[in-house]
Amino acid sequence: MARWTLIAAAIISYPHFAPQFWVVNIGAYAIVLGIITLSLTFLAAYGGMVSLAQMTVAGVAGYTLAILSSHAANVGSAILPWPWALAIALGSGTLAGTLIGLVSVRTKGISLLMITLAIGMIFFYLTQQNTTLFHGFDGFRGVKAPIVFGMSLREPIVFYYLCMGVGISLYAAITYMVRTPFGIALQGIRDNPRRLAAIGYWVELHQVAAFGVAGFVAAVGGVLSLWYHGGISPGSVGITAMVNILIVAVIGGLGHPRGALIGALLFVLIQNFAIDLFIRERFNTVIGLTFLVIVLFSPDGLIGLWERLSRSRKRGLRSAPNGANN
Repeated sequence: MARWTLIAAAIISYPHFAPQFWVVNIGAYAIVLGIITLSLTFLAAYGGMVSLAQMTVAGVAGYTLAILSSHAANVGSAILPWPWALAIALGSGTLAGTLIGLVSVRTKGISLLMITLAIGMIFFYLTQQNTTLFHGFDGFRGVKAPIVFGMSLREPIVFYYLCMGVGISLYAAITYMVRTPFGIALQGIRDNPRRLAAIGYWVELHQVAAFGVAGFVAAVGGVLSLWYHGGISPGSVGITAMVNILIVAVIGGLGHPRGALIGALLFVLIQNFAIDLFIRERFNTVIGLTFLVIVLFSPDGLIGLWERLSRSRKRGLRSAPNGANN
């Protein structure tokens, strides 16, 4: 209990002691990336479904909000008030996740992975080639975060606490949901879909609903990502961005929702500081090597490695008195 209290105190007080770069570019952005990855780890850990389209869902929400918000192209005139625009963006992301689920749950394994990849590439080329709605290759720039009570949500400390509060809330909601009848049924479908279907559960409906839940989580991450970057472009939803989410999930632990933030933090640290160890163009090499080492030595990611070390330490402490007596 004392350990978790210290961790919570450190997280809360962090922006008051760390430089602005560490608050926003490391802390806040790691949480944003972790939220999008959380949508994937939820599907993988409790539904047994690995999707490469979670960044696509985040992109749908981000593009929707960018279109409806004030940005450089429309000289600051928003189409809708920001609460309405935000609600529509989250709704569009949730709907996109649900529709992707409707198409994808007809398959499983590598086929599901490839279908979600194909959907993501379709959206990428759509945003890149459409100049009327999506502004083509340039995308949207100068998107401003809302001002609430006289404060911009993009102010460094405000944005950090916003990301932290949203991230904790989504994680708590996911961990609660998996203990509900829906979550338990989803895990049963993951383990043995035929048995659940035989006792009367509508397997496909539960799987599509899981994609909808993951879609909402990814949409929240997409909105925060839009405010963080101040814009969105096809590169934000390209194949590199899609694969990066999978890499982050595997590094942290694909079977552990809390691994999403751990993997995102390590990914962001490497992304920002690999240049100090290698030249900038070698960033993907560093990420690839990290990914390879994690997969070879800890298939459960950093969370799995930590749990094994903790169990070994506890066994050592229990056996120490016996060894001393002998």
